[in-house]
Amino acid sequence: MSTVSYGSAVAAAPVATSGGVVDLRSDTVTRPTAAMRAAMNSAPVGDDVFGDDPTVNALQARVAALLGKEDALFMASGTQSNLCALLSHCGRGDEYVAGHLAHCYRYEGGGGAVLGGIQPQPLAQQGDGTLLLADIEAAIKPDDEHFARTRLLCLENTWNGNVLPASYVEAATALARRRGLATHLDGARLFNAAVASGVAPGEIARHFDSVSVCFSKGLGAPVGSMLAGSRELIARARRVRKMVGGGMRQVGVLAAAVDHALTHHVERLAQDHALAARLAQGLEGLPGLTVKQPQTNIVFVDVAGGRGEALLAHLRARGVLATGLIGLRFVTHLDVNAEGIERAIAAVREFCETP
Repeated sequence: MSTVSYGSAVAAAPVATSGGVVDLRSDTVTRPTAAMRAAMNSAPVGDDVFGDDPTVNALQARVAALLGKEDALFMASGTQSNLCALLSHCGRGDEYVAGHLAHCYRYEGGGGAVLGGIQPQPLAQQGDGTLLLADIEAAIKPDDEHFARTRLLCLENTWNGNVLPASYVEAATALARRRGLATHLDGARLFNAAVASGVAPGEIARHFDSVSVCFSKGLGAPVGSMLAGSRELIARARRVRKMVGGGMRQVGVLAAAVDHALTHHVERLAQDHALAARLAQGLEGLPGLTVKQPQTNIVFVDVAGGRGEALLAHLRARGVLATGLIGLRFVTHLDVNAEGIERAIAAVREFCETP
C-alpha cells in the first residue's frame, strides 16, 4: 500500500456531467434506498437508553446470533465501537497490540490512549494486513512492573480490501489465547470478507472475544455499527458507550435501516467486488499506473511521476471522485453501476494517454 498523499480525503465538488457523479471515494457515501427509507419510516421505536426500543433490541439480538456471540450493542460508528471494545477489554496502564496501519491505531484519533489510558503497541503489517506471529509473540510484555500489561490483540478484516486468511486468523488468535490475551476484530467490512471468501460471518467471528461490524459502508445503511461479544463485555461496553455520548434515544429508525440492509444488501456485495475487479482490469497496463488487484471492493493505484494530484483533479473535472489520502483509492458500492465504472476507466485512460 502506498503511503504517498495525493491530497485531502475530502474532494472538491466535481464538475457536473450528463451522466451524474461517479463517486468512488468510499462505500460510506451510499444513500438509503427507497425501500430502506420506507423501513425506517415504519419502524416502531422507544427510548434505547431505557432499553425499550423494540427495533434496536431485535437488531442487537439478530447481529449477536449472526456473529455467534451472546450479546451486541448498537453504536453510532465503527470508531465508537472499536473504542468501546478497547475500553471494555483494557484498563488504564494496559496495552493492546495492533498493526501499525490498523484503523483502531492509526485513524481513530488515539481514542484508547486519550480516553482510556491504554497504550497501543503497533506492529509492522505485511502486505496482506497480517502481523507476523513471531512479532506478536515478541511484543507481549512480561508480567513486570516496568511494563504495560499486554491485554488485547486487535486484527482487522478486511484490511485495505484484503481478506485475512482463515488459517492465519486461527493461528494468531490461538497464540493470543495461549498467552492470556483477549482478541478483538475490527470487522468494519466483515460482510465483504464473508462474501468474498464464502465463509459465514459467524465462522470468521468465532475466533474473537469481541467483533465490531459497520453497516454504513458496503451494506449501505446511513448510520450504524455494532459491537458483539459476551454479555459481561457488552455490559461494560454499554457503560463506556454512555460515557462517550453514545446513548441514543429513538434510534430504531436507524436500526430499521440496518435490518433492511442485512436482509437485502449482503449477497449483492459480490456485485461490488465484480465491479472493482473490472475497474482494476480496465486500469491495468495504462502508462504510469501500478494497479493492485482487489480481493473485495477497494482498488489501490500508484501513480508514477508525482502525478496523482493531477489525476484526481482530471477525474473530478469529469465527474469521477476518488481519494488520495493513502495512495489513489477507488471503492465500489451500492450506488455505483457498470456504466459508472466504464466512465471512470475512460477518464483515467484519457489522462494516462494524453502527452
